[in-house]
Amino acid sequence: MMDVLNLALPYFGLIFIGFACGKFKQIPDTALGWMNFFIVYVALPALFYRILSRTPLAQLAQVEFILATTLGTALAFAIAFVIGLWIRSGRIDEATIAGLAGGYGNIGYMGPGLALATIGPPAAVPIALIFCFDTLLLFSLVPFLMALSVPGSMSVWQTAREVIKQIVLHPLVIATAVGVLSAAIEFQPPIALETLLQFLQNAAAPCALFTLGVTVALRPMQRVPWEVPITTVIKLIVHPLILFVLLSLFGVPNEVWSNTALLMAALPPALNVFVFARQYDTWVEQASSAVLFGTLVSVATLTAVMWLVKTGNVPPLLFR
Repeated sequence: MMDVLNLALPYFGLIFIGFACGKFKQIPDTALGWMNFFIVYVALPALFYRILSRTPLAQLAQVEFILATTLGTALAFAIAFVIGLWIRSGRIDEATIAGLAGGYGNIGYMGPGLALATIGPPAAVPIALIFCFDTLLLFSLVPFLMALSVPGSMSVWQTAREVIKQIVLHPLVIATAVGVLSAAIEFQPPIALETLLQFLQNAAAPCALFTLGVTVALRPMQRVPWEVPITTVIKLIVHPLILFVLLSLFGVPNEVWSNTALLMAALPPALNVFVFARQYDTWVEQASSAVLFGTLVSVATLTAVMWLVKTGNVPPLLFR
């Protein structure tokens, strides 16, 4: 257990250091702009590119794994969305953000560093696949549902065009595509470029976790809205359980891949939950609380999942 704590605490420690700095150092939150840009447009793309470009192409064609993980995220989103729709008296916009809080984990900032540290380099490919397809799913769903919540705001074709544009131009999706292409043609970058990419990859997790802490600190939580614990339970407990069943149903035999998927499913709500809430000006207080409250609770729940994975105590998949 001490080994797992030694592994988990530095990651949560970076978040809480960022949180403390955000609380005690009065720097305008606009200063986060360049840090966020560096993480999303530079460091994380370098990480995903290096992971995928070094992976044999055959390992990327894991249809059963992709179906299980993407469907697991979709079901967790759907459960939180339906509950949010009921709580918010049919408000599709607020229910959509609630769905994100229940289904979309911190697979960009926390996921790669934490999973690679817990499981090792073999976790790299499943991490990239989960990120890519979860992003495609949720970045497609959210704009469509938001368009439905405001009838007549945009036509179906306009919405579809905007969704496709957001997906195609997303830096992490581009990095994933270029990485797959590099793997297909077995491209070897020059030594100088490879060293630069490694520097950027090494910066991704520390910068992302520190920025997560600062961002959460700048979104003060006066109280925990009563629906936030519901979405937190869905994200931290229900989502991993759903995925465990789906991995069993789809017959994913690789233990490393299934453990990676469970660890990624156990991540707390992503900062994108708050970003979308602010973008559409809906469920903003609850979204901020969901990110902070979910991250705090995940210190216990995520550490428990890490312990199960690290010690080999994850229950065997069902239906075997």
